[in-house]
Amino acid sequence: MAPWHRFRRTHKHPDQPPVEPERRALLDALLALPPVYRRTVLLYDGLGLDLPETAAETEASTPAAANRVLNARAAIVDRVPAAGHAGTPQALSSVLRERITDLAQAGPASLTALPKARVVRVGGERRRRFWTRAAIAFTTLIVGATAFTVVTVPPHHVRPVPVGQRVGGIPVSSGPQRLTVEDIELRDKLRREPARGPHRLVLDIR
Repeated sequence: MAPWHRFRRTHKHPDQPPVEPERRALLDALLALPPVYRRTVLLYDGLGLDLPETAAETEASTPAAANRVLNARAAIVDRVPAAGHAGTPQALSSVLRERITDLAQAGPASLTALPKARVVRVGGERRRRFWTRAAIAFTTLIVGATAFTVVTVPPHHVRPVPVGQRVGGIPVSSGPQRLTVEDIELRDKLRREPARGPHRLVLDIR
């Protein structure tokens, strides 16, 4: 019923078709139907569900499910001679149910042996609990990571300090030459005795 089952490994390696002409004709007729028609006729005529249940399983309205059953039956009758001898719709449904059941039981025992209802229910509940806990754990992880990011993130953008690199090709900065010992003594002497000397060389600061 689920569309993603076509990606399973068993669908990539289908079973060998039956060699009996009647079973092969019924199988070809079912495979020639559109998927929605094939699901509807298998649920209604193969499993014996009533029309409202079939409509609910195929997610369609009851008139749409009835129309699909009629069109599927007409296509099967054209290709399966045994189904064409049924005079009434009830007889046709009975014949199709017998033929579909016989076709299903012709497969390997690993596929035709249905598990018990308790096994199916327990397995479904176990898978549901696993996925529920996995969803809760994943949601908790996302919430925790978001809270940690909100707490630790700085309130403003901090520009990273670039790594220092040696700069070349720039000329040496020019300036006064370094003073010698005599130059330093002369400078100090001039600073200590600024007003001594001839009168014409003394500054008159007023």
